[in-house]
Amino acid sequence: MKFSFKHSIKWSLFISVVTFILACVFTVASTTVMEGFPWGVGMLIVIFLICNGIFFDIMGLAAAAASETPFHAMASEKVKGSRHAIYIVRNADRFSNFCNDVIGDISGVISGAASALVVFKLMSGMSDNETLRTVVSVVFTAIVSALTVGGKAMGKSFAIHYSTDIVLFIGKLFYMMEHRLGIKWFTSKKKHKQHNGKRGNKRAARTNQSAG
Repeated sequence: MKFSFKHSIKWSLFISVVTFILACVFTVASTTVMEGFPWGVGMLIVIFLICNGIFFDIMGLAAAAASETPFHAMASEKVKGSRHAIYIVRNADRFSNFCNDVIGDISGVISGAASALVVFKLMSGMSDNETLRTVVSVVFTAIVSALTVGGKAMGKSFAIHYSTDIVLFIGKLFYMMEHRLGIKWFTSKKKHKQHNGKRGNKRAARTNQSAG
């Protein structure tokens, strides 16, 4: 696939708008939910956000690391999801950008904000000991950072070694959404090729007629 600077700019603008909208929605939703629950539930929400970021980071890296060749063999055997896996690998730059940068980074930012809110709720029930408040805040922030970085490090190793299996799993999910829910993520270009072929045949016929 040839690099297109024009298409790259369009994708960058589109993904920036999508990121802005998703960040606003997720931030408002998580903040609203956490304000009505105690700090223990808020901690579970933070852990969920961390796991969500790690999960999408694995998917994005697996798409970038996978090779297209084994999926062609699976497609010839009519393995479900194999054709969708091919589309994922062919669009690995955009797929990984969405998973790693959009969902992954948004999850990281929101988990940081959510953890700050959890710390605030946790310290509100403590005494006015500033030293204790500082220790709790530092330890809690360090735990969230360690879980995020450590989880992504383990996820990257897993994504690289099992990239084919992971991409096929994602392809099967897309296959199920397309055939059961009618949600189509990828568009085929076969019709466009057939249209060009017919136009070429018409031109060839006109050339032969004029030559005769």
